[in-house]
Amino acid sequence: MLPMLLVVLLALGQAPSRPAAAPAASPRPDQRIVLVTGSTDGLGREVARRLAAQGAHVIVHGRNAERGKAVVDEVAAAGTGSARFYQADFASLAEVRRLADDITRDYPRLDLLVNNAGIFNREGERQLSKDGHEATFAVNYLAGYLLTYRLLPVIEKGRSPRIVNVSSLSAAPIDFADVMIEKNYSGNRAYGQSKLAQVMFTIDLASELKPKGIVVQSLHPATYMDTTMVRSGGMTPRSTVAEGADAVMNAIVTDAPSGSYFVGQKVGTPHAQAADAEARRQLREVSRKLTGLP
Repeated sequence: MLPMLLVVLLALGQAPSRPAAAPAASPRPDQRIVLVTGSTDGLGREVARRLAAQGAHVIVHGRNAERGKAVVDEVAAAGTGSARFYQADFASLAEVRRLADDITRDYPRLDLLVNNAGIFNREGERQLSKDGHEATFAVNYLAGYLLTYRLLPVIEKGRSPRIVNVSSLSAAPIDFADVMIEKNYSGNRAYGQSKLAQVMFTIDLASELKPKGIVVQSLHPATYMDTTMVRSGGMTPRSTVAEGADAVMNAIVTDAPSGSYFVGQKVGTPHAQAADAEARRQLREVSRKLTGLP
């Protein structure tokens, strides 16, 4: 893709390469099976490591096979959990579908899904995904939306299943007349609306899945964590990856009501648009149309 978007994808451990799965041992019957997207670097990698240290079988996701293998090898060396790596470029909805199909084929259930993968476009020019959508919205929101629904058959079979959406305090209201931000584009606006969309999605999904016993939470893990993405974007880190991982691990185990939004480890109040039922309806309509879901 274009230079800055490629840089940010690399920062997330997502270098262009052919999608594939790295061979690994199957999970033991007693192991928790978890998927952490964007888990070859930064926050996602730390969360994957912690879950594996608790004995889980971790499905590691990214675009860079070398980074993915490094995480799998690290988990194997630790000797507690296990891991397998799958490649997928979230700038392509076709690859998101393939990832979901591969996981559904390879695993009998999924106990935890952490939608963590994301990008931030510091370049002034608007970028497009492989499907022609505004890239930040596509990678940060649409990919997770599509992946979640495609994985529901195995999530429904999970043990105390849970979905955690890693969002942000950086919220920007969605203009439904210009969701792709063709006018007055800025990287901050694109990032903010993609992260708000995740929170709105969380609220609706929690309500939808409540009868099935599936818990859905969202959170802002920490501000400007010391990650490759933050540093490569020219921002000064204000918190550590460990702090962000603490917040994600809390969201994974909290007994707060499904659909809650956390700021760090405390329940917070999201942007006002998240509470707007009509705005959420419009987002559902847009999301279904752009992803091809019914």
